[in-house]
Amino acid sequence: MAKWQDDAIEHALAEAPREACGLVVIVKGRKRYWPCKNLAQDNDFFVLSPEDFVAAEDAGEVAAIFHSHPKASPTPSDADRAACEHSGLPWHIVNPGTKEWDGCEPCGYKAPLLGREFVWGVQDCWSLARQWYAECWFLELPDWPRPTLQSDFDADPMFERCWKAAGFVEVDHEDIQFGDALLISMNSPGLNHCAIYVGQQLMLHHVPGRLSSRGVYGGYYQKNTGRVLRHSSRCQ
Repeated sequence: MAKWQDDAIEHALAEAPREACGLVVIVKGRKRYWPCKNLAQDNDFFVLSPEDFVAAEDAGEVAAIFHSHPKASPTPSDADRAACEHSGLPWHIVNPGTKEWDGCEPCGYKAPLLGREFVWGVQDCWSLARQWYAECWFLELPDWPRPTLQSDFDADPMFERCWKAAGFVEVDHEDIQFGDALLISMNSPGLNHCAIYVGQQLMLHHVPGRLSSRGVYGGYYQKNTGRVLRHSSRCQ
């Protein structure tokens, strides 16, 4: 086992039962493990500190991303594979208790629209909307960087600033049609959630802590819809 792997396991054991995260950095021609702070509030996933990533880039070349699965096998999850694609780097995963390793590399993987795990900035409500429009209407909608923490996004949702730039126009709530985007306020003063109306009083969306799904568009969600948007390519 390489020295960086020993160091990564030591870090993972120290962080357990919380997921540990770090980087594999090439410094002076050798691979070195670079431990990073996990900013996630939950023990079962990780948000790698941007400051630590920048420091690693200053020290050498970032070659891979590491994290641990302290309570599960190191087999990459659906969310891991999607986040790996997003990062553009290989991922190494270890179970520190068994010292079993696995991982994945960018290969063009796309998660299914239904039943995908929520990963902030990678597989969230806007990621789902972008993929739906790309697969169903062949529209390439822009993406925007999210703040590191979702709580910061809730305080200043990007949707109100960006929906026009994405090619949408606002329509009357009573004129809702298949494929319209719904901007919804979920436990926030701003419109911090995006869904797609898929007809028959159903919407496709992805809520934090749940798998992406179709659900009834009514009650709470309909009451808290602030804007109904239609892509300009579908306007007559």
